[in-house]
Amino acid sequence: MPELPETETIARDLHGAISGARIARVELLRRDVLRGPLASKLARQLTGRTITRVWRRAKSVVLSLDAKLHVVATPRFTGALILGAPGAQDDYACVRLELADGRELRYTDVRRLGTFALFADDAFVAWSSALGPEPLDPGFTAERLSECIRGSKRAVKAVLMDQKRLAGVGNIYANEALWRAGIRPSRRASALTRAQCATLHRELTGVLRAAVAARGTSFRDYRDAFGARGGFASQLQAYGRGGQPCTRCGVLLQSSHAIDGRVTVWCRSCQK
Repeated sequence: MPELPETETIARDLHGAISGARIARVELLRRDVLRGPLASKLARQLTGRTITRVWRRAKSVVLSLDAKLHVVATPRFTGALILGAPGAQDDYACVRLELADGRELRYTDVRRLGTFALFADDAFVAWSSALGPEPLDPGFTAERLSECIRGSKRAVKAVLMDQKRLAGVGNIYANEALWRAGIRPSRRASALTRAQCATLHRELTGVLRAAVAARGTSFRDYRDAFGARGGFASQLQAYGRGGQPCTRCGVLLQSSHAIDGRVTVWCRSCQK
């Protein structure tokens, strides 16, 4: 599933490539991915609009348009936003946006578990306000992280992935940040000290920035806006390495689905 680094990569690519472009034509091929109060009017509302900004919120790519409209594309497991030539063969294309300059932006999704939504400004603000703070924002300090997580008695990994508490962090980077911080994923968030929160803040923001610099992590499905793979997989220290030696202490990494139903990888020796 694309997380913060992957959707940030896509948003940056698209912002540089299509800001100022006008949407000339909209083709809806798979309506089951459409969401939002304006879904039934999506084609009519988008046609003729100008893309003013492309940015990221949590794990979603936002296309802000004139007339105070916002497209929110949430790729989830197999979704992607691809910029290319119009009419390209794509058996999994769900929405095609033909731009006035002759290019095409399409939302494609093999399993159609992602969503493509259109919001007016007030509904978009309400959607965004329900999400937690962005961990790469300048104002996101160690103290702010402490406020976000230490009030919960749930496992710290589950709290990091709660989008209402902290936006954009998913399974890959929660595993990585906790390994780097030396914190056991199952530990209660409320039991963390302020010093541990400071360490976790440093490692979480560090791994997210490193993954953005490498243009995300690709295993099977994730591709950037031009169809290229991300390069961070070779730098992973925990995620996907269950049963392999910990690169810090040499003990075999443990793997379990017990915390949140998703794979958790940790070192029983150096994560406390």
